[in-house]
Amino acid sequence: MEIAAKMVKVRKMEMILLLILVIVVAATAANVTYDHRALVIDGKRKVLISGSIHYPRSTPEMWPELIQKSKDGGLDVIETYVFWSGHEPEKNKYNFEGRYDLVKFVKLAAKAGLYVHLRIGPYVCAEWNYGGFPVWLHFVPGIKFRTDNEPFKEEMQRFTTKIVDLMKQEKLYASQGGPIILSQIENEYGNIDSAYGAAAKSYIKWSASMALSLDTGVPWNMCQQTDAPDPMINTCNGFYCDQFTPNSNNKPKMWTENWSGWFLGFGDPSPYRPVEDLAFAVARFYQRGGTFQNYYMYHGGTNFDRTSGGPLISTSYDYDAPIDEYGLLRQPKWGHLRDLHKAIKLCEDALIATDPTITSLGSNLEAAVYKTESGSCAAFLANVDTKSDATVTFNGKSYNLPAWSVSILPDCKNVAFNTAKINSATESTAFARQSLKPDGGSSAELGSQWSYIKEPIGISKADAFLKPGLLEQINTTADKSDYLWYSLRTDIKGDETFLDEGSKAVLHIESLGQVVYAFINGKLAGSGHGKQKISLDIPINLVTGTNTIDLLSVTVGLANYGAFFDLVGAGITGPVTLKSAKGGSSIDLASQQWTYQVGLKGEDTGLATVDSSEWVSKSPLPTKQPLIWYKTTFDAPSGSEPVAIDFTGTGKGIAWVNGQSIGRYWPTSIAGNGGCTESCDYRGSYRANKCLKNCGKPSQTL
Repeated sequence: MEIAAKMVKVRKMEMILLLILVIVVAATAANVTYDHRALVIDGKRKVLISGSIHYPRSTPEMWPELIQKSKDGGLDVIETYVFWSGHEPEKNKYNFEGRYDLVKFVKLAAKAGLYVHLRIGPYVCAEWNYGGFPVWLHFVPGIKFRTDNEPFKEEMQRFTTKIVDLMKQEKLYASQGGPIILSQIENEYGNIDSAYGAAAKSYIKWSASMALSLDTGVPWNMCQQTDAPDPMINTCNGFYCDQFTPNSNNKPKMWTENWSGWFLGFGDPSPYRPVEDLAFAVARFYQRGGTFQNYYMYHGGTNFDRTSGGPLISTSYDYDAPIDEYGLLRQPKWGHLRDLHKAIKLCEDALIATDPTITSLGSNLEAAVYKTESGSCAAFLANVDTKSDATVTFNGKSYNLPAWSVSILPDCKNVAFNTAKINSATESTAFARQSLKPDGGSSAELGSQWSYIKEPIGISKADAFLKPGLLEQINTTADKSDYLWYSLRTDIKGDETFLDEGSKAVLHIESLGQVVYAFINGKLAGSGHGKQKISLDIPINLVTGTNTIDLLSVTVGLANYGAFFDLVGAGITGPVTLKSAKGGSSIDLASQQWTYQVGLKGEDTGLATVDSSEWVSKSPLPTKQPLIWYKTTFDAPSGSEPVAIDFTGTGKGIAWVNGQSIGRYWPTSIAGNGGCTESCDYRGSYRANKCLKNCGKPSQTL
């Protein structure tokens, strides 16, 4: 009897705990839906301000501060893509650690009291290598990307399900009490779907159906997809989205990408977007009925390792965002937008209650009023003229409106904010410099001890192979390395015109990009680079007898955007010919038997991550020579401020710190001299090349 009584008591306790648990979960779970005005959370419409932070583009140690600075800046939502290539670098081998700890990132947003918009894609574009697709996907038999193709759909569904299941396991959807209020499937497909014909329609319908079947309990969106099937919310991306209209009166007006600046490419000047124009675009969107807006990017970060796409996208993904690449506030951009967000939030009760009534106040002048039966009233007064300021009369009062600006009146009387009037102080940040020079004057100087290893020129690995003709690079390397050697031996007879005194033979090379180095008999003869097409004519010295031609093809990020971007290709595809400098005879080299080597010997031996007895420390340190590995040690500067390495004085390569790749460097890639101005007029429509700086300078040195 005693044992039975105890068992009964235990069972009663278990039941009580279970009931309490059910009650707690029910209390914290949120019901997320939408109507024609807004996302609706637990029955209440929400005006939401969002910002993109891509977790792999910053370190986990940075995440809490980045998220807090976002919240302090007035954000309600953190938006991020999910990066398939980082999470599944090899099929069925997953990575959710370090910079790819998606669960940790989402939980940190929740801890800060912010919502999350999870853009699963799994195509993301994002100036990310191969658009976020893992390159092994290219080799799945019969696959065709982003169309009604069974092998592709099978892989897409498998990965999407993997991510959704992971979020569910951690109870991260709002329907489970978590922060994720919205998910995205596909990405900007409507921009290029016409290239895929009728199969595009069925693919989009399948994508929507597949996503809905995963039962996340929160809405899904498709950006730039005017034919997004119900109940998918179609959303807008662009510099301006005030004129955007959803494809159904039952869907809210949402802006998933408001481009806060633009991305940087090697060889390009730095684009930036004046905050007056960015604030104008945001205010216009809420003025004309929008209720969800996201900055792409709010913090851009860094393309660590070999993740930058393009081709030729820089390692910096700063994007002129309100929080810069290093996690520091960009002022006055961050502060001006914070003030804008405060003004918009003061209007929330009126914004969510009704549609705006829009009236003209004159040429290029407009008023939008949100007025409720309960007496709430908010107004937006806009001057969309690109040159002339104006004075307008509204509700019997006079208001000055600078050109290309919006004034926000949360009570329909008093101006709380004007997009063209900045009250935040301008701040600039600069790095304190410590030397890493190899010729440091004192032993106390950082990096005074350098060592080096010379990478062999040409074929040096046992896994090299022979093939007739020229091979496309991605199909050959599977993007395991940036580097692919093409090597050929050719015999030149003593009486051939290629050896005429006073003239040189010419080696003609055509490549799909992005960088080519030509070595003749072990010596660098010439090089070139280009985004998609390289054509080189290199004068060379040949010798009687056997000559070795070694061509090193280098990728700098794989294509990430456009119809059939996955088929763009890279590498030396020909023709490759040897021409007599005096004209006449030429030799077709493209069809001959070439020896191929994927990657560098130093990559295979792990020089970047493991110690080696091959390192040479004696002076002088070789400089201005191709294909050399350099290594040094230094003490980390004190404190917790950001640290950068200035690569001025180097050529092109990849850098590692403590075994982790911090990305590609290329300070000799110089921006052209055209297009930059001392100042940029914020008035008038912004475009990616409107406001440029650093012309004639290296695109990136830090």
